[in-house]
Amino acid sequence: MLRDVNPKKFLGQHFLIDDNISKKIVETINFKKFKKVIEIGPGKGALTKHLLHIKDILTLIEIDKESVEFLNSEFQEEKLNIIEADFLKFDMGSTYPSEKDILIIGNFPYNISSQILFKSVENYESVGGLIGMFQKEVAERIISKNNCKQYGILSVKTQLFYDTKILFNVSPNVFFPKPNVESAVVSLTRKRNLTIDCDLNQLDRVIKLSFQQRRKKLKNSLKKLDIQENILEDSIFELRPEQLTIEEFVKLTKKVSNETV
Repeated sequence: MLRDVNPKKFLGQHFLIDDNISKKIVETINFKKFKKVIEIGPGKGALTKHLLHIKDILTLIEIDKESVEFLNSEFQEEKLNIIEADFLKFDMGSTYPSEKDILIIGNFPYNISSQILFKSVENYESVGGLIGMFQKEVAERIISKNNCKQYGILSVKTQLFYDTKILFNVSPNVFFPKPNVESAVVSLTRKRNLTIDCDLNQLDRVIKLSFQQRRKKLKNSLKKLDIQENILEDSIFELRPEQLTIEEFVKLTKKVSNETV
């Protein structure tokens, strides 16, 4: 099977070869909560073969032509819905305009795993959950809380919309080729009764500017927003970005927006 599809370094391909890990990932999921499941980068179908019981709601998105050909051959009888595309360029809004309960799943390529996560978060109204394999370092950033060194843009943008947790760690030995890092499977569950009462574009800008200079106080890192002096007198601007909770970033954005919108 490994000879049928050769891992491509430029695509960051590391095929999962331990069937027990694949089963363990799928067994964590309550599929009744979702109306559509999208597997990103199925490769040789290590996860796919354990998703056949939900094939009616399953879509595979794979950028690698060789992998697509393999999957079409391997699962010929099942007639799975396989889209040859780059997920990062895939228009979820147009493809699933009214879907609110999509699950994203995958053994994500390490070189684009953060981008996959950001795209899923940007489509939070459609994406109800995500189960994915990440480099352990990235996984720890996703779940990190304020006042931790791993806390940053990835933490804040994800936790605004989702409850996050690491389900279990994964050894490099279960992949081909073997990566030089540990991995972890992360779960995202969209928050219930989600309300963020500030402009999301402004919030995104505030988060990015804040962490671009994470060692500086917010009053310095947010200078580009031309905040008036009386607003800057608020004590929140004396803090550094890693000190703020998710809720405080929303509060900060509302304060800034009063002057810049």
